[in-house]
Amino acid sequence: MEKIRLGKTGMMVSKLGFGGIPIQRLTQDEAVAVIKKCLDLGITYIDTANAYTTSEACIGKAIAGRNRKDIIIATKTGARNRADAEKHLALSLKHLGTDYIDLYQFHNIADKDAYNKVMGPGGAMGVFQEAKKAGVIRHIGVTSHSLDMAKEMVVSDLFETVLFPFNFITDEAERELLPLCREHDVAFIAMKPLAGGMLDNATICFKYLFNFPDVIAIPGIEKIPEIEEIVAILNGPLKMTKTEEQEMQRLRDELGSSFCHRCDYCRPCTNDIPISTVMIAPSFFKRQPPERFFTGSTAEALEKAAECTECGECEKRCPYHLHIIDTLSERVDWFRVEKKKYEAMVVVGE
Repeated sequence: MEKIRLGKTGMMVSKLGFGGIPIQRLTQDEAVAVIKKCLDLGITYIDTANAYTTSEACIGKAIAGRNRKDIIIATKTGARNRADAEKHLALSLKHLGTDYIDLYQFHNIADKDAYNKVMGPGGAMGVFQEAKKAGVIRHIGVTSHSLDMAKEMVVSDLFETVLFPFNFITDEAERELLPLCREHDVAFIAMKPLAGGMLDNATICFKYLFNFPDVIAIPGIEKIPEIEEIVAILNGPLKMTKTEEQEMQRLRDELGSSFCHRCDYCRPCTNDIPISTVMIAPSFFKRQPPERFFTGSTAEALEKAAECTECGECEKRCPYHLHIIDTLSERVDWFRVEKKKYEAMVVVGE
């Protein structure tokens, strides 16, 4: 598989990486099998986080016995202070079964308050810097969903990589962040290449991203056929056909005013509505068994959305200027229609 330079880290990594969120839903044996398949296909960049429950441990099992130098492990901590950072780092090393981490990242620095905490006295940055001097971590990176914060952190020259949402819907990075990364030699790693599950045309999504020669995409992988499909796209012709370009534009037009980036800057809601869950509910509907969708937490969120008072606070905070109030109302109406269909089917089945 093609390898590219990971910015100023100097590390050469596979252009396609592995995102370790979805394997939390698998048994350990299933997860290990998926990770091993990714490694066998030539993927060398493995991304996970302390917060991803079983993910690190499964990755540790999967890489055991392999040449550690052939694998680039990137993990993250949400710690903001020294004590928590030390604890998380120790746990990650233990779970991953390694004595060093190639890239250690601050997880989701979303605002100035979080940034000031990690950088200030007693902050987590001190642990990162000391661990880097000791060789326990090799490089320091950061992740964010805030474009302004990501830009500020890139130009600070304190970080060697930035992990940020990037797909053909969430494409602000192409215009504003990626040029800064190139100027400062900060590696750009693309999270949410399938828009957090809202996009299901893998060919269009990955042709779009693979045409950026210095961007690494890290899709979350749950099933072996998923990674096989993406690798096949990478190995095939990357120029989009006219039909694919038209479909990409159709999706942009369709999702542009209602596409939720799941950054949760809209919260807290004055009525405690889990806004992003409601906004992306159709994605869950396509991927969950109906008995789970109509009785689980997503259904509860949609019922709660009916209590929206249209105060408008969420729309003021949304960095993407989405029509949240209208979309919540549309989601509630849609849910009620689909729920009636489901309940009618259950009655017939009985």
